[in-house]
Amino acid sequence: MSQAFFVLDDGRIFQGQSWAATGKTFGEAVFQTGMTGYQETLTDPSYHKQVVVMTAPHIGNTGVNTFDNESSKYWVAGFVVRNPSTVTSNWRSEKDLESELISQGIVGIQGVDTRAITRHLRDRGAMKVGIFSGLDLTREEMVVEVRKQADMAGSYLCADVSTPKTYVVPAQGVKKYTVAAIDLGIKGATPRAMAQRGIEVHVMPYNVTLDEILAINPDGVFLSNGPGDPATMTETIELVRSLLSEEIPIFGICFGHQILGRALGFETYKLQFGHRGINQPVLDKRSGKVEITAHNHGFALKAPTDSGFSTVYGLGQVTHICLNDGVVEGIELLERGAFSVQYHPEAAAGPHDAAYLFDQFVEMMAKYPRLAASK
Repeated sequence: MSQAFFVLDDGRIFQGQSWAATGKTFGEAVFQTGMTGYQETLTDPSYHKQVVVMTAPHIGNTGVNTFDNESSKYWVAGFVVRNPSTVTSNWRSEKDLESELISQGIVGIQGVDTRAITRHLRDRGAMKVGIFSGLDLTREEMVVEVRKQADMAGSYLCADVSTPKTYVVPAQGVKKYTVAAIDLGIKGATPRAMAQRGIEVHVMPYNVTLDEILAINPDGVFLSNGPGDPATMTETIELVRSLLSEEIPIFGICFGHQILGRALGFETYKLQFGHRGINQPVLDKRSGKVEITAHNHGFALKAPTDSGFSTVYGLGQVTHICLNDGVVEGIELLERGAFSVQYHPEAAAGPHDAAYLFDQFVEMMAKYPRLAASK
């Protein structure tokens, strides 16, 4: 087992041992606080260009399987663990984690104090990082290579992760609605959650046009999660404004929440270290209920949390806030069908407190039918 190094942009270096693929990799250093769900994390396109530090010390116990993948490949730029499991024990396991990481070319590191790394990132903020495994470089050379990398702020990444062409996830049972899902990095659990509610989901590329969406005569439009800086998504933001003008019901999550917010005229900003994990408390301001939710985002929306707001599309309000730091976690328009949340109601893996939001989307499409007379 050779030496490996986790090298941060500010010059801090953590020494460990090689694990998974060897070589070097670069990305934004982020930490994930979930104790379960490492496979869903690895296959989530929102982690594109990010080196993920798992705060839970023991990773890999249950191996990996095909069903729990959120996409067709592992998207993380690198994977950091303290104690990888040497034994795989689960009746659904098809392969051990390290073998799959090697086959997918994911450079990793083990034997580092992941909680010390987490404390450092909480104090200093998410930053550029490199993993150097099995290489003969000086510390100065490694830091210089890390500092040459691009920042996450200003990055445009959805073209890397989106589907190249439209595909359809059929409704389960009786078809009730048709939804156009704009794939900005969609997770597999999301269209499945809609299909379970009688929705036929047309998953469409990130650069889909308004005419292509209208051609399927949708009852609603879904804006997916995804990687990158929402401020770079000018064409998608303009598309959402056109959809709002068409009065097509819209539901967005995570990246889609940020894009809907920008379409309504709000700004987004980079969080110091983001929210990533399956244990984040969110308050529904309308009911006073607290939900434990799954998150994966490094940007957030600026919107007034103490009052309603006015847009060219009508009045709206912030519906949810994070109880840890007050970040806006949900918005809605009050006079037409449009709402979004920053977290993940499909929650694979994670809590299912927010699964009702897919039912809310169904109710919204029933309340705001589009082109009903022509159907």
